Amino acid sequence: MNDRFLQRRRLLRSALAGVGTGAFAPIVAPSIFSTMAHAAPADDDRILVVLELSGGNDGLNTVVPYADDMYYRHRPTIGIPGAKLRKLDDHFGLNPGMAGFERLWKDGKLAIVHGCGYENPSFSHFTSMAYWHTAAPNSGDDYGWYGRLADVMAPKPRPNFLVNIDTTQSLAVKSRVHTPVVFDDPNKFLRNAFQQERSLLDADDHAAAASGNRRFLDDVARSARESSELVRDAWARYKSPVDYGINPLGLNKVAACISAGLPTKLYYVAYRNNAFDTHVQQADLHQRLLTYAADAVLGFQRDLERLGQADRVSLMAFSEFGRRVPENTSLGTDHGSANVMFFSGASVRGGHYGKSPDLGALDAGDNLVHTTDFRRVYATAIDGWLKLGAAPKILKGTFDPFPVFG
Repeated sequence: MNDRFLQRRRLLRSALAGVGTGAFAPIVAPSIFSTMAHAAPADDDRILVVLELSGGNDGLNTVVPYADDMYYRHRPTIGIPGAKLRKLDDHFGLNPGMAGFERLWKDGKLAIVHGCGYENPSFSHFTSMAYWHTAAPNSGDDYGWYGRLADVMAPKPRPNFLVNIDTTQSLAVKSRVHTPVVFDDPNKFLRNAFQQERSLLDADDHAAAASGNRRFLDDVARSARESSELVRDAWARYKSPVDYGINPLGLNKVAACISAGLPTKLYYVAYRNNAFDTHVQQADLHQRLLTYAADAVLGFQRDLERLGQADRVSLMAFSEFGRRVPENTSLGTDHGSANVMFFSGASVRGGHYGKSPDLGALDAGDNLVHTTDFRRVYATAIDGWLKLGAAPKILKGTFDPFPVFG
């Protein structure tokens, strides 16, 4: 194959990245369903789910260092009093809205990693998220870290190996080998493409099958149709009594796919639309957002337990940056740097990991100085949970995993 052909193939794959289930409107799932039986999973058949909290979640008002007086000096108005927190220990407490995470913590199924960030942080949503998506801070990469992870796990294309539940494909799942299945509403199917490509996608005439480009298009379109049928069938058969709260964040759809036995090993979901960009009157909005997120993650864990799949699945949650330490004049917080990350799941060793940043030693912009390179957390998912021993290859550097999974 010549370079021109390879370039065209990459463009076609990009255009068809969401072809399986495209961009759809969100749906509201029923809340009361019947239970389904499921076979016991194989020990080595592990699944990773990544939850993105877009907009820059305020980590300081998520996991609150209530025993540190500096926290209240920096936040005299929006600082959360210790009496209102869901206390984890004698230093930290969860935001009052996070009843779901409190339950996971008490069950030993929640790990909190402190001080996550990178050198020379960007305060742009777009730029910083690109760094997190590619695991390449201050540089970037052609492919997402999750896509590179898929390529290492399955060096040859496997249908439905990588699923992104959203209206558009995330850079994180961009892969050299795999075409991610991208969907929002499982009940709808829309093949997205540029107008100039519609005739190729929709035509049933295969006279041009001798063309390498056409064969590639046919293969991707066929895989897309099969994927959409599998996802629709999985959602139609999924019945659950578990309450995911007001916003399931797509995690109920992940549970449906797992229940149906899809071969997917990597799922990517998001709390979308820059929801956590809390510049103004933060307190009530932030608590509400965290309530929805914590309820959804707890619901997902309970659903996996009901399905007999909890030992197979772990979830990692992150946001593209934290918030500036001092509150602003609008009783919100501005773009910051270091943040907390989370792991949840039956195999998680619950507790605190990493070093909490010093609130008395902020940088020149009143931001936390990160103490944990976020790629250590990715390495924990890759080598600690998935047991690949491939984090240096995927992350293009050596980052020591935390003992979250033993």
